[in-house]
Amino acid sequence: MNQIATKYFGQITYTEDSAVEFPDGIPGFEDQHGFVIVQQPATKPLVFLQSLTKPELCFTTVPVRAACPDYRLAIPSEDLVALGLPAGRQPDIGRDVLCLTIISVAEDASVTANLLAPLVINIQTGRGRQPIMVESDYSHRHSLDAPREAVQCS
Repeated sequence: MNQIATKYFGQITYTEDSAVEFPDGIPGFEDQHGFVIVQQPATKPLVFLQSLTKPELCFTTVPVRAACPDYRLAIPSEDLVALGLPAGRQPDIGRDVLCLTIISVAEDASVTANLLAPLVINIQTGRGRQPIMVESDYSHRHSLDAPREAVQCS
């Protein structure tokens, strides 16, 4: 068991196989490669992606289908290969990959999710990547403030 100190969660104990590796980092944080997923029952469905080397770096995410129930992946083939997945087909969310979307709060206090560039993690290898799905109609500022039945995901 490994331990890290974090700004928001105090000491966290995690196993080596629960760590997630982003070999290329995350856009804007290319120097950050190791993360651990933190989930707390009181904040469900929020999923926190805590850096293993920067105690103050923690991304707030949700499973992509919590933001958009009919979400469809369209990952470019080079990103599939980098994730260690077959380039010929899109992976199944929940079976092949964990797919998270980063949440942000805009200046007007609206809450949005980045559906255009989800965090995709190969469940088998723990390798992650943030592909930009250029062939999709998803937005990087998908509103989470609207009532669920009024939300258009694409």
